Amino acid sequence: MTTRNALTSRPPFAIEQAIKRLGANLRVARIRRGLTIQQAAEKIGTGVRAVADAEKGKPSTSVAVYVALLWLFGLMADVELLADPGRDAEGLSLALRREGTRARPARGLDNDF
Repeated sequence: MTTRNALTSRPPFAIEQAIKRLGANLRVARIRRGLTIQQAAEKIGTGVRAVADAEKGKPSTSVAVYVALLWLFGLMADVELLADPGRDAEGLSLALRREGTRARPARGLDNDF
């Protein structure tokens, strides 16, 4: 008996919708570029089924397929912003809280040599 991953078989609604939107957007990008699913699959080095599944927004499709399609369509700039630590307001706030205070107060400079 195979155990199914709950995240890929029944993802939370928000995740499911985001992946479906991404898949639909990838389909539009492919069609606008005049590529068939077969051509897109060949260009990224995968099978037709993987591209078709990505366009349907299947959660079980490898993230590598989604990112490769974004690369193929010249849409990688947006991917590079995903989970950017500099844009993670909550993470930055938590890091600042953990920094604490200095153990020794800073002393001013003196001219005593």
